[in-house]
Amino acid sequence: MAHWLMKTEPDECGIDDFAKAPDTPITWDGVRNYQARNFIKEMAVGDEVFIYHSSCKHIGIAGVVKVVKAAYPDPVQFKPQSAYYDEKSSVEKPRWQSVDLSFVRKLPRLIPLDELKALSGLEDLALVKRGSRLSVMPVSNEQWQIILEQVS
Repeated sequence: MAHWLMKTEPDECGIDDFAKAPDTPITWDGVRNYQARNFIKEMAVGDEVFIYHSSCKHIGIAGVVKVVKAAYPDPVQFKPQSAYYDEKSSVEKPRWQSVDLSFVRKLPRLIPLDELKALSGLEDLALVKRGSRLSVMPVSNEQWQIILEQVS
């Protein structure tokens, strides 16, 4: 099993949205960065994902979800009315991928970015590197444990 971190704006799709319907998968769509898309393609059913709230008042890791459906063509890329429509993408050659995620747990407290930056062992985590803006990134097993230890 691999581990990941996905950034989201909580007013669009935050950990509370997952918690409201824990048995209902949510499609993670709209990713329009090639490196992030490639990470989505690597995700497998059962992989765990930190949900990181960004572009909001309280920025940080808020909870854990899991992959319940591996990568498949992002359906919104084909919808002209969507903000994520891609006219260069086709059903035969889709450019973008989605995964379905389900709730695992909300953390007892949000782990803020400043705290994550100060933790020994997370220096190589893309999230804490200067200039990194990826919305999807891998988290090593060691990094995953270091982060979880902050709330256990």
